[in-house]
Amino acid sequence: MSSSTSFLERLGIEHPIIQAPMAGVSTPRLAAAVSNAGGLGSLGIGASTADQARQMIEETQRLTPRPFNVNLFCHAPAQRDAKVEAAWLDYLSPLFQEAGLETPDALDEIYRSFIGDAATLEMLLELRPAVVSFHFGLPSADVIASLREAGIYTMATATCPDEARQIERAGIDAIVAQGMEAGGHRGNFEPEANDEHLSTLVLVRLLLRQTGLPIVAAGGIMDGHAIKAALDLGAAAVQLGTAFVLCPESSANDAYRESLKSERAKRTRLTKVLSGRPARGMVNRLISFGEAKGSPPPADYPVAYDAAKRLNAAASKLGDHEFAAQWAGQGAPLARELPAADLVALLREESRSSGG
Repeated sequence: MSSSTSFLERLGIEHPIIQAPMAGVSTPRLAAAVSNAGGLGSLGIGASTADQARQMIEETQRLTPRPFNVNLFCHAPAQRDAKVEAAWLDYLSPLFQEAGLETPDALDEIYRSFIGDAATLEMLLELRPAVVSFHFGLPSADVIASLREAGIYTMATATCPDEARQIERAGIDAIVAQGMEAGGHRGNFEPEANDEHLSTLVLVRLLLRQTGLPIVAAGGIMDGHAIKAALDLGAAAVQLGTAFVLCPESSANDAYRESLKSERAKRTRLTKVLSGRPARGMVNRLISFGEAKGSPPPADYPVAYDAAKRLNAAASKLGDHEFAAQWAGQGAPLARELPAADLVALLREESRSSGG
């Protein structure tokens, strides 16, 4: 039995296609549509409170009887530095003025980590989604054990072999191998540590040499041909994010969709400017401004995100979307605008026509 077949049977899904969680873009409608089409839909609840996450999960459960994934952020608390944050706000002040806002006096740590979040854990153990996955690190051994005892399958993101070893030692069921091509936030456990920026296919092969756990290939996969290539290398499944952004079921706004369909999709960059952690998105004015020569370092994650979100909210009201976080992977120009179920069917047909 192939690793892909056993993985599919364990999860109860038909196709080795996982829709990436994409907090802020994924919706119950999108996750349910992918799951109903035979893949594994996902919800990103890292930016949600326990009550908000409950509503999303319960809505998805109403829309599909099939398995879906719930993804959580396991980042360390922000390293608050008043001088760094003040310097970052001072540097951004011309942009705030342009958007018609007073420069904030202080910033907030807007996202709570799942580490230590007892309310969200209690909610997950009650609702029992089929799969729970982790990004930016891992929760405690007790939390992982509680989820597994509840019959929940667990996955976690690795960007390098060392993170994969930590994931295996923790008793996680599968590893999401996130290559440097991927859109959105890098899953680095330690964002300040050296990052080799391993490509998806290289990372998959390295991890297959060191572990018997199922490996999910993530990053730069946009069509069935790439799916076939990843599965041929030994991946048990693939995870696609940018490929699903243009689906009508996603919550991407019009400006985001137009950027993804334009020439702008050809330029993506890993940057800390928007959130304080490395994340790949389409290059815009805020990224260019924040990375200009002589610019100070941004505040830590997710404090810097508070500044970007305030700036974007004000500028968007003026019709200016140059400060938005429009996450996208290197394969962004290959995005197709299709309903999620149709996209899953097309991906499956393309992988078959490639010999898969």
